[in-house]
Amino acid sequence: MLHFMAKPKADHLMTSIEACAGPEAANCQHGRSTNGCDDCKVRLFSVCGALAPSELDELDRISQVKTFAPKATLFEQDTLAGGVFNVTEGVVRLCKSLPDGRRQIVGFALAGDFLGLALMDRYSVAAEAVTEVSACRFTRSAFLAFVDSRPHLLRRLHEFAGHELSLAQDQMLLLGRKTAEEKVAAFLLNLQARYGRIGTTSVNVPLPMSRQDIADYLGLTIETVSRTLTKLARKKALVIVPDGVRLLSATALEQLAA
Repeated sequence: MLHFMAKPKADHLMTSIEACAGPEAANCQHGRSTNGCDDCKVRLFSVCGALAPSELDELDRISQVKTFAPKATLFEQDTLAGGVFNVTEGVVRLCKSLPDGRRQIVGFALAGDFLGLALMDRYSVAAEAVTEVSACRFTRSAFLAFVDSRPHLLRRLHEFAGHELSLAQDQMLLLGRKTAEEKVAAFLLNLQARYGRIGTTSVNVPLPMSRQDIADYLGLTIETVSRTLTKLARKKALVIVPDGVRLLSATALEQLAA
C-alpha cells in the first residue's frame, strides 16, 4: 500500500552505510543477503520491478532489512514519517486511532506493498505486524533522492498509487454494504484477488489476521463475523480451515458482493 509525500526541506541524503558507525561501516549489510535485491521474492511485482540491475544495486545500498515479530509496530500514528517500508514478507495491519479511543483498521498490507509514503510529515496511520514481517526500510530523504532522478520509477509509483486508490474505493463500498454477508464475501474475494496479484492464486484464502481485526476492518462485531462465516459455510460457499477459508463457490460469493 502506498501513499505519496512532500519532499522534506531540511533532510539530507543518508545511506545505510552512513547510518553505521565504526571501522566496519563500509562493509555493513544491514541484514541483507549476499545477492541483495536479486534474492528478493517480491521484486518483480513490487515498485522495484521498474529498475535495472545497476539501479537495484544502488537501491540496495540505501536499504535496511528489518524483521518484525507479530504485534510489533513498524511505525506509530502521528509520529514523524522518517522512513518508508517495502514489505517483502508477511501481513501488516494499518490502524487509525479515533478521538474517542476506538480503533479502525483501514487496511492490510501484503508482500510487495509500500508503506509510509505520505503527503504529510507524520504518519497518518499506525502499522503493526500481524504475522512475522520482513521489510526493506529506506530513510525518506534517501528514497526521495533516489526517485527524483528516475522518472520510470516515479511512473511505477503512480501505478501503485492508482492501485491503492482502487483499494480505498473498494473499502468505502465495502463499509457501505447493507448486510454482514455482503461485507464478508467482498472482503474474502478482494483478499483472494490481492494474493493472486502477488503470485498466490488459490481457492484457499489465508486469514492470518484475527476475527477481531476482520471485524474492525468491516465495521462489524467479532460475533457477527464468526456467525457470518459459519452461515456461508452452511450454504456451501466456503469451508473454514485452520489457517483461513477455502472458497467452494466463488459465484455465490460474487453474487453477494455484487
